[in-house]
Amino acid sequence: MNVAINTVAVIGSGTMGAGIAEVAAAAGQQVLLHDISADALSRAVAAMRQRLEDRVARGRLSADDAGRMLARIVPVADLAALAAADLVIEAAAENLEIKKTLFSRLGEICPPRTLLTSNTSSISVTAIAAGVKHPERVAGVHFFNPAPVMKLVEVVSGMATSAEVVEQLCQCVARWGKQPVRCQSTPGFIVNRVARPFYAEAWRALEEQVAPPEAIDAALREAGRFPMGPLALTDLIGQDVNFAVTCSVFNAFWQERRFLPSLLQQELVLAGRFGKKSGHGVYRWPQGAPEVALAAAADDACAAARVTQNRDVVTHAVWIELDEVVLAVTTGETAQAMSARLQRPVVLMDHSEGDLVAVAAAAGNRPGETQKAVRYLQQQGKRVLVVADYPGLLVWRTVAMLVNEALDALQKGVASEADINTAMRLGVNYPRGPLQWGEQLGWQRVLQLLENLQRHYGEERYRPCSLLRQRALLESSYES
Repeated sequence: MNVAINTVAVIGSGTMGAGIAEVAAAAGQQVLLHDISADALSRAVAAMRQRLEDRVARGRLSADDAGRMLARIVPVADLAALAAADLVIEAAAENLEIKKTLFSRLGEICPPRTLLTSNTSSISVTAIAAGVKHPERVAGVHFFNPAPVMKLVEVVSGMATSAEVVEQLCQCVARWGKQPVRCQSTPGFIVNRVARPFYAEAWRALEEQVAPPEAIDAALREAGRFPMGPLALTDLIGQDVNFAVTCSVFNAFWQERRFLPSLLQQELVLAGRFGKKSGHGVYRWPQGAPEVALAAAADDACAAARVTQNRDVVTHAVWIELDEVVLAVTTGETAQAMSARLQRPVVLMDHSEGDLVAVAAAAGNRPGETQKAVRYLQQQGKRVLVVADYPGLLVWRTVAMLVNEALDALQKGVASEADINTAMRLGVNYPRGPLQWGEQLGWQRVLQLLENLQRHYGEERYRPCSLLRQRALLESSYES
């Protein structure tokens, strides 16, 4: 099957549907925009006209180009008119039964050469295609919001989707200026699956009262270099929307514990505290997250500590000795557990790629001992965020869980390593792909941290996937 894609039909004139129609029209395609509501169609076209006029006013688009784009978008009330389309993109309600009914009708209306696709973010493409005539032409094309801005498109294969159709769709979205990644139909596809730990670990830290929400967000944003903190991001997405996606992935994976939804997030949803759109979520809006309380400048008397290096005979990690105080990067133990093992005061550091670093002290430390570590880090130009003693701290355990989930997706054939990294960089703007991160930090270190978390909690949630174990063994053999 090789179809010249000249006319594109978009079903659904909401935010995503209108955005996809705009993308296709900007690339020179004739677009048929369909909605069951004539009023919704009128509002969508009026909103699109306003957005284009704003771009013209800002000098980002010529008036002639804006006029041509709008002329290419033709509102159609009758579904039968979509028979003229070479490619149909459905962006209607996220409901399997609605989609199955719609695609069954499209299979009757559209000739066999028409490619039928869904912009679904979580529903099985295999299930959507079941019962459709010529199911090999059915695929997913998952755009990210806002579609005219975001570069990523997940091109999703169902069980029956042909390789030729996937190749055509990838070429098509690339011509539209987007970056396609290929993946198999699996719960959450790439981005919504691999990203779950980013939110889940933040909710767990908040539930366990490790730090206030603004501190958790600051650590992930400023030390981890994520574009937004996870809790602020769920407020922006909408707590109801983010919670629904988490529940969908959790249930689709037969309640796999690493996707367990947060009871605290559920409470926010039940209270109607949906985030920015309701004026209150984790934070009150429009002001958002308050200032973060950092450690005060340590007493200059701490500056006289003798600084040496040593190595942990158990974890093999190098630590810094400040007189009797051990300052080390977390390996997934609590500071108290390490202190009990070494019979010394311990302060643990989180992973940091910025000037902010989170630290946790053993409960048995005297104040002056912890202050030695704070002072040392401040002398290195770091702003110090002190949190409760928490295994793996905030950034390290989040990154380790992202790496683990990405490796699990890779091992199960969801997508290639390159496409997983690209999807997470472009789809959610992570500073690097999770598999690139794992290689940089070291597979053995990621494995050790997860094993320590699993030992601490006694939970399947932190079980390292077998591909992580394989990569850690290979890394070990290269080093020996």
